[in-house]
Amino acid sequence: MTTTKKYCSFLAMLALLCSAASCLHAQDAGQSSNISVPVIVDGQAQIIPEFNDPEQWIHHDLWVETEFDTDGNGRPDRVHVDVTRPKQTETEGLKLPVIYETSPYYAGTAPLLKDIFWDVNHEIGATPPSRPHPPAIEQQEKRPTISKSHIKTWVPRGFVVMHSSSPGTGLSEGSPTVGGDNESLAPKAVIDWLNGRARGYTTRTGNEQVEAYWATGKVGMTGTSYNGTLPLAAATTGVEGLEAIIPVAPNTSYYHYYRSNGLVRNPGGYIGEDVDVLYDFIHSGFPEYRAYGDSVYRDIEMANGMDRITGDYNDFWAGRDYLNDLEPLKAAVLMSHGFNDWNVMPEHSYRIYKAVQEKGVPAQIYYHQGGHGGPPPLEMMNKWFSRYLFGVENGVEEDPKAWIVRENDNRQKPTPYEDYPNPAASPVTFHLQKGAPERGGLSLSAVDEQGTETLIDNYSFSGAALAKAEWTNHRLMYVTPELTDSVHISGLPSITIKMASNEPAANLSVWLVSLPWNEGRRSTITDNIITRGWADPQNHQSLTESEPLEPGTFYTFTFDLQPDDQVIPAGQQIGLMIFSSDKDFTLRPEPGTELTIDLDATTLSLPIVGGKKAVTIKN
Repeated sequence: MTTTKKYCSFLAMLALLCSAASCLHAQDAGQSSNISVPVIVDGQAQIIPEFNDPEQWIHHDLWVETEFDTDGNGRPDRVHVDVTRPKQTETEGLKLPVIYETSPYYAGTAPLLKDIFWDVNHEIGATPPSRPHPPAIEQQEKRPTISKSHIKTWVPRGFVVMHSSSPGTGLSEGSPTVGGDNESLAPKAVIDWLNGRARGYTTRTGNEQVEAYWATGKVGMTGTSYNGTLPLAAATTGVEGLEAIIPVAPNTSYYHYYRSNGLVRNPGGYIGEDVDVLYDFIHSGFPEYRAYGDSVYRDIEMANGMDRITGDYNDFWAGRDYLNDLEPLKAAVLMSHGFNDWNVMPEHSYRIYKAVQEKGVPAQIYYHQGGHGGPPPLEMMNKWFSRYLFGVENGVEEDPKAWIVRENDNRQKPTPYEDYPNPAASPVTFHLQKGAPERGGLSLSAVDEQGTETLIDNYSFSGAALAKAEWTNHRLMYVTPELTDSVHISGLPSITIKMASNEPAANLSVWLVSLPWNEGRRSTITDNIITRGWADPQNHQSLTESEPLEPGTFYTFTFDLQPDDQVIPAGQQIGLMIFSSDKDFTLRPEPGTELTIDLDATTLSLPIVGGKKAVTIKN
């Protein structure tokens, strides 16, 4: 081989290596910079000194034109966007990938006054009292920086950071729809603009255009709660350029957020909240367009679709369930959630994670033992974004699929597992032994002819009070003997229950608890509640069509509790509590409804690592 050919081959190899690592060299007017992006150590983008001075960052905002008109003014809505980027993207022609968060919360929200929520004190199936329209939120103008989230973390590492306000919030036009199509198409439009496929403007109503000449076109999205829902919403459009998302505690189905197996149920801490309440809570956009959004989306679409009377799954809810929209999704997905999140419950991430895996899209899941929120460790996020935005071959696809923070461990130090649920877990069936109004037994062996036991509904007692009670006729409790070894639950517990009601409608609530109850500790609820579930017995045959119960007639049905991964220590007992109205989550009918449980036909299934042989109890 000649010297020239060797030199050309060397150059080709060097170019290939740089391409593989997405080495981007800043150039301006033919003069190259000493800055190379990214700087990678252990598969992660490192802080670049030249990017680490906030005084040198460029901040500006713009409006991106969408493909929808949801404020009725006859022209496409424009969404407000901010940009924070290193000065070298302006002075040296550097192009960088983007980390993007969008939210309906940036411009302020409505006060949580009592009148904003639905009254839950009424009979099941009754038409609830109407709720008044709250005062309009005073619009906040935030320019040029809508939010400061993520900027200090990612700009020094060689990313541009962007934010946008959702339709109908802040300085974005349009109307909130709480899970409607425009909330998916708005971030899609922003990503399209970054790739030259949509128009951006320097003002909301003007015609002066602005281009994203500083962007590579590769985008990663993240955010928590509603802000975590919207990355998934954007990904379901299949938009080109969205390479990776990290949703944290995302609401992936508004039905699962506001209903449970046919039952009208509010998220924890927000008694009486529903989809229209959330609409009022976030609608902070232009006052002149509010009446249109209120009439079209809240007072017609939501009022006719959300159905607080039956709680059935219908087309309205199906259109707000992102599991139904996953076919176009191709962005790599790293889910993050807390097993004790009783606001956006852990099933929201689990259901998407499993579906994305089945599609063959790269996916990982991070679970911790806490409540709402909690992103993965920075190292995990960095590897994810470095791999999919910079193209760094850091082996993240070969990493363990599940990362779970064990009890009492630091959230930054999760334990890796092959997958979630733990592949070593298998279902173990537990049987009920009578004992009401005290505590009955929960056994690995069936005992014949246990008969029936009855509870009397009374929402005045909280679930925690019922779980701690040694004697009460307002719940049924079945408890294992003391564990001699720890038991590791991983996956979806489920209950098959045969029950009758003396009324045509009733709440059904189930808690799985660890006893004895730990009194006097700040984390009491977290320590003792293993998981929970709720269902409407009227939906025993169908989630889409409920039917009144025939008083005294027994019905058999099965439903899942919330997913969990928890080690119950030796010395504890596992308790199954069955009751009716859950004071903090369900409607509150007049006390007195009786639920009768057929103990011989009711079983609890727990996914236990090691299966039945891993359950050892005192005789």
